[in-house]
Order: sequence, then structure tokens, then C-alpha cells
Amino acid sequence: MTNSLSVLAGATLISLLSVTSMALSQPACVTQNMVVPPGANTTDKLAPFFIDTTGLDFKTAPPTRDPSSANYPRATELPDGTLPPTGAEGNFIIGPTHNPAPETIAKDGVPRGTTKSFTLTSKQSTIYNPGLIRDDVAGCTNSSIMTTVTAPDDKSHMIVTTSHPGIWSRTIDVYVPAQYVRGTEAPFIVVGDGGSNAYKDLATTLDNLIAQRRVPPMVVIQIGNGGQDAQGSQRGREYDTVSGAYAQFVEREVLPLVETNADVRLTGNPDGRATMGLSSSGAAAFTMAWFYPDLYRRVLAFSPTMVNQQWPHDPSLRGGAWEYHSAWTGPAGPNLISKAGVLTPAEPPGVPLIVSAPTKPIRFWFFGGDQDLFYPNPTIPDGMHDWTLSNALMAKVLAERGYHYQFLFVRNAKHVDRPTIAQTLPSALEWIWKGFPIP
Repeated sequence: MTNSLSVLAGATLISLLSVTSMALSQPACVTQNMVVPPGANTTDKLAPFFIDTTGLDFKTAPPTRDPSSANYPRATELPDGTLPPTGAEGNFIIGPTHNPAPETIAKDGVPRGTTKSFTLTSKQSTIYNPGLIRDDVAGCTNSSIMTTVTAPDDKSHMIVTTSHPGIWSRTIDVYVPAQYVRGTEAPFIVVGDGGSNAYKDLATTLDNLIAQRRVPPMVVIQIGNGGQDAQGSQRGREYDTVSGAYAQFVEREVLPLVETNADVRLTGNPDGRATMGLSSSGAAAFTMAWFYPDLYRRVLAFSPTMVNQQWPHDPSLRGGAWEYHSAWTGPAGPNLISKAGVLTPAEPPGVPLIVSAPTKPIRFWFFGGDQDLFYPNPTIPDGMHDWTLSNALMAKVLAERGYHYQFLFVRNAKHVDRPTIAQTLPSALEWIWKGFPIP
């Protein structure tokens, strides 16, 4: 017995040493940065890629932003625990307490909708076939882009060499309200990042709101993303690209399958079509309406990624979604803008998309947290990766152009803050559907 235990102990020790050696031989995962990236310009406002750190509290990670900063638009601060009045527009500050709204809790006697699911693969797609896959180190999420470099003369241009064609498969969940009458056209909302835990209360919330006649009986189409995240991934390709491609993917390849698999008819009326998303899919929700206001006019987004994450790098729109609200932060030069859905040379160069285009019939509800993402990638000090600032700048240009919008600057809230979603989801849904007839 003693000899057997000795052999076992020796084998165990060798095994442990082997595992330890393997662990030491692999590079440690590089995690999100949340501080000023190395080599960033934080001193010269007139020089390229300036990052303004005024008023940021770096004792937290991400840093806490002060809503009274001169960089943000003026906003109405509400008593803690309250939300803006129904239908109110403009900028508001809420928090720091975020209790779930009562409409997010299931109630007895309320008719409940049903959910049907099906799977879509890249083999069934034309627009996204093949897909994109990025070769990250096993167990290290986003390792490729956390250790990559940018172009020598352009800090906004990330070089991703590990991305290549691949296959994707996604689940599409379709919520059909109990009040839906078969054969009739239904309003609907397209939801990006389908299956996210952030949407766990969505069906219950809609059951309650529809029963209270605060929103129309709508079909909800949750579309799973194509996989991974950010530059070089299928998810990034779909959501962070500033173009009409994703809207066309939904229109031509997803909606016909929804009608067939869920036995519903979807309205063609753009006023009865909404989009919704979180983070990058929140940016995609706005992009769908921006390029196709004849298809979508109501948008809801949680911490939308209105920053520079477009990949592959587009020399005609170098700042990606950042250029919805602000000019590219690099050296001055020619730029393109969207006119009638077509990118054309801007006059003067660098005018942001929203500023340069005629006001579109879009209603936009969105929030950003005071501890939202701040330069999470240490390799891209481009002056265009502050999520809180990007959302505040969106609110500023939307106001200047006369859009119907509501923006919440949220105290005590991180990226896609779950407590804030539970607090605001019912009122946000009611807000974006304002004016649509309820039977």
C-alpha cells in the first residue's frame, strides 16, 4: 500500500509539473484595457487621435464619467429611481438606483405569447456566405485583436491577420403575441444579439404591455449573431459595418423564413417596423434605419457601439460608426458621406453622417452608462473608443438635426447594464412605439 501511494504521489507530482509547465509556456490572456492606451495623445487637442480625459475618474474601471462634463450635452437630472415622463424627448440623467420595472414580472391572467425557433446557417445565406472566423487563442476571448497592431500611419486602422472565411450557424427565436390574428399583417421588432440574457424579460414585458394596450401586439424576431466579437469576427462584420448589408440580410434572408416558420405575416409599413440591439447590435439597429428609413423607423439600443469598430477598415469611412456623430479624429483629409444611401465626397471634408444628411423619420431611444466601455482594446489609441462620449455626441447631433429621440445618461451603470435594462425596458418600448395605432 505504501509503495502504491508513493508511485501515485510521484505520478501526480509529475502531472502537476507538466500542467504547470504548459501553462507557463502559453501567453497570458490580454484582457480589456479600460485605461488610456499606451502611446495615446491626451495632451494636444489639435493633434491627431486626441483622447480627452477631462473629468474622468480612473479609480473605477472603466472610469466613471461626470454627466456635467462640458463634453456632454445638457440634460435634465431626474430624482433617483424615476424615469422621464411618457413620451418625453431629449437628454435625461437617471440613477444611481435601478430597480426592475413591474412590467418585467409575469402576472396572472395576462395572455402569454408563444415562441418558435429555427436555425439558419451560412450555407443558406447569399449576403454572408462565407462567414468570418478569427483564430483566437483557446480560452482567450478576443486574443487576436488584444495583441495586434495598427497601421503605421493610422491608429484607427487595426491590422487583423487571423481572420478568414468560415461557417456560422445561428438561432432565430420568434415571439408571437397571444393577440395575433392569423393571416393579418403584424408590426414587428428585429432584435440583434438574439438569445442574450439581457433580453430575458422581453417576452414577459411585451405580454404585460400588450395586455395594457401600451404597445401594439407585435412579433419579435431575435436573431443570433454570427459569432465572436469586434474586428475580424462575423458579429463585427454584421453589426459594426456602416452600410445597408445587414438590413438586406434581414429583409431578404431572415424575414421570409420567419413568416414561413412562425406562420405570421409581417407588415411592410416602415412605421410598423422597429429595430433593437445592445452594444454593437445596438449600432446595427440604428444603421438599419439610417440606410433604410423606408423599411425601419423605430430604434431602441442599449449602450450602442457608436465608435470605430468597422472592419475591414474602410478608407472612405475611416471612423466607422463614430462618423455618425463626429469627424474622424485622424489627420485632416478627404472623406465620404451618405447621400440618398450612396457614399459621396463630403463638402467640406469630414462632416459627420447625421450632420450632413437631411433629417430622417427615425425615432431613437438609447442609454449609456457612466461606467460604459473606455478604450477596452489596448492596441488602438485612436480617439474613437469611448462609448459614453460617443452616445452623448449622438444625442448632441440628433438634437441639432431635429430628431425625435430620448437619451438616458445612467449613473451607476456599466456596459449594457442589466439592472438599467430591467428598469427601462417597458418605458423604452412604449416610447419607440408612440403614435402607432393600438387595436
